[in-house]
Amino acid sequence: GLERLLRNHRELFWEPGAGSGRLGRALLLDNARWLGRQPLLSFLGGAAGRLRMGTLLSRQSCQARLRSADGMSLAEFLYPALQAYDFLHLHRHHGCLIQVGGHDQLGNIMSGYDLVTKMTGTDVFGITVPLITSTTGDKLGKTAGNAVWLNRDKTSPFELYQFFVRQQDNVVEKYLKLFTFLPLEEIAHIMEMHAKEPEKWGPQKRLAAEVTKLVHGREGLESAKRCTKALYHSSVEALEEMSDLELQELFRQAPSAELMLEPGMNVLDMCRKANAIPDGASGYQKITDGGVSINGTRVTNPEAVLILGQHILKNGVSLLRVGKKNYYIIKWLQL
Repeated sequence: GLERLLRNHRELFWEPGAGSGRLGRALLLDNARWLGRQPLLSFLGGAAGRLRMGTLLSRQSCQARLRSADGMSLAEFLYPALQAYDFLHLHRHHGCLIQVGGHDQLGNIMSGYDLVTKMTGTDVFGITVPLITSTTGDKLGKTAGNAVWLNRDKTSPFELYQFFVRQQDNVVEKYLKLFTFLPLEEIAHIMEMHAKEPEKWGPQKRLAAEVTKLVHGREGLESAKRCTKALYHSSVEALEEMSDLELQELFRQAPSAELMLEPGMNVLDMCRKANAIPDGASGYQKITDGGVSINGTRVTNPEAVLILGQHILKNGVSLLRVGKKNYYIIKWLQL
């Protein structure tokens, strides 16, 4: 995910020219490559011997865990030591001088500073940045269960786009400054226009577009827009252009069924074969009562024969909705 983000930044947002300087290449490393090869006794006799217990125990994060009902495991206590060793390794092998993290990482970064300066005599530095929190003040992250991932398998372009497009007015300007490369003058202009036409959600849409393009590229942004049109605007054209991957991402919980189109097959047949309605009269009535939509259009005649281009899209898919939120993806075979 990070490699793709850095590549997209270089291709889409970096503008080399006079006075712009040179954009270096980022090196992404896995700390398992050195931690996994470090013998325990060697670690304890070397780097760990330079870290003082009093300092580690005095950290606010350590104190909070020790006072909690669950306490603190040895593995958790040693985490700052391992992160400090990462800083030492990167300094020795790659000349790394700065460690950056959220302000909740201050103690770990300070441990790294202590270790590197004691073992090498070189001045190194740490930078902390404020944590991004939700409107309720909770930290965004996997522990809180509200993480937004760079990996498409965990957060699709559509989900990423929707996360940012739903941000409230009181944070959107801050997020535009933090997460995009827009000039401050342009952000100020966007907010001025928003004050005049708040119903258009201009800053939110621009924020969502910029972040999605940075993380997933131009195609990712187009995918997010297709999914938005298909889901929220019942766009048949967008549905027809969607790939299997996009359908799976958009309707993650939706069951899918592969069906053969038989002569004279009707709406009722399709719903029953997809196990979308109950058998018998109640399933029939579900359709007549207007509880079923196909490709965004409500159908009320259970015996209507399925028509290519209407009930079945050009890409061989039907999107069936029963009730307000129950979606079913039908893939037609050998059309």
